[in-house]
Amino acid sequence: MSLLGWHRRVLSLAFPIILANLTQPILGAVDTAVAGHLPDPAYLGGVAAGGLFFSFVFWGFGFLRMGTTGLVAQAFGARDGAALRATLMRGLLLAAVIGLGVLAVRMPLISNALGLIGGSDTLQHHARVYSQARIWAAPFALCNYVVLGYLLGCQQVRLALLIQLAINAVNIAAVLAYVNVFDWGIAGIGAATATADGCGFALGATLLWRLRPRGLPALRWAALADAQALKRLVCLNRDIFVRTLCLIASFGWFARAGAKQGDVILAANALLLNFQTFMAYALDGFAHAAEALVGAAIGTRDRDAFRRAVRVTMTWAAAGALCFSLVYACAGEWIIACLTDQRPVHDAARRFLPWAIALPLVSVWGFLLDGVFIGATCTRDLMHSMAISFAAFMLAAVTLSGPFGNDGLWAALLLFMAARGLTLARALPRIEASRLA
Repeated sequence: MSLLGWHRRVLSLAFPIILANLTQPILGAVDTAVAGHLPDPAYLGGVAAGGLFFSFVFWGFGFLRMGTTGLVAQAFGARDGAALRATLMRGLLLAAVIGLGVLAVRMPLISNALGLIGGSDTLQHHARVYSQARIWAAPFALCNYVVLGYLLGCQQVRLALLIQLAINAVNIAAVLAYVNVFDWGIAGIGAATATADGCGFALGATLLWRLRPRGLPALRWAALADAQALKRLVCLNRDIFVRTLCLIASFGWFARAGAKQGDVILAANALLLNFQTFMAYALDGFAHAAEALVGAAIGTRDRDAFRRAVRVTMTWAAAGALCFSLVYACAGEWIIACLTDQRPVHDAARRFLPWAIALPLVSVWGFLLDGVFIGATCTRDLMHSMAISFAAFMLAAVTLSGPFGNDGLWAALLLFMAARGLTLARALPRIEASRLA
């Protein structure tokens, strides 16, 4: 394939994923806007704290998506239909078991996690109400990770877009109905997300059935319980889980340190993190394209395809990060005004806006290289990179947040993102040595 062909291929994969991913922060922005126009900043802080709790729960099990994508992409490149089917079923079974386990321990889980995040008693009450309404969809939300991972690994990005659009359309309609029509308040925001997750899984299951590999023998339990495949799955998931825990812990500490400075700072930081979320979801489109293309290249043992996939996706991701920083610099204050009409939160967010403007240019490298390492299933390197970055973040956060307040906290977050990119870049040459020797 020519260089121009590679650019076209990357864009054909990335743009549907970008559109699908951007519906996620749009949904979060709708939740923020609905809560931000309720009469007390504690409502917005409650949704922010509850949303962070679900980041702990669902991001913590993000290996269900990432591990599925890497394994499926390599099986797809090798044209192994049996491996595709077995990988999907193992992932769905694991997601269902974890989701039911979350429901079984939901009350102490919610109480302890929100207690760690902190905030006023009023904020904590709203966060519990939101979380208790949303958590019932945990099995569906986790299974949706597997469905998305399978579709991305098979390069069925338009179907992934369809599912995400459906989930978020249902969510937006439900949150407006539950809050504005039925007057369910914060509980309605959580229930809307739960409703959308259930509908999304129903659609995803239907699409997967239509995409099932044909002409294969009946699936037997022995194939799902294959010792070597299970060992590989456990190792991948363990590495990604530890990596994700470090990521969640960093943002959790960021939120907790902000909460210690008051509900206004907590709400302002949560609002500005919407800027980072918009960027991350969009640029993850190129990371997801890298996962699919790198995995397929390794499945076919094509060194040149691997190198082209890395270079082209990195070029487009860097261009996207620059665009986001320029947009935030020009329109950041207008975006803040759209998200809240509470003057104290608005003013605090404007004060710390420059940090949100700088984040895309610093964090893009870690996001993109995450995709490369996941596609190559080199998850041990991901775990080590994140552990080092987390240690750097904690050292900086403890050192800088005291004398410099919230500015020091944002500086520590910037250092964390820079460390992710630098440590993964240093480990990148090992992928060719270990996967394409």
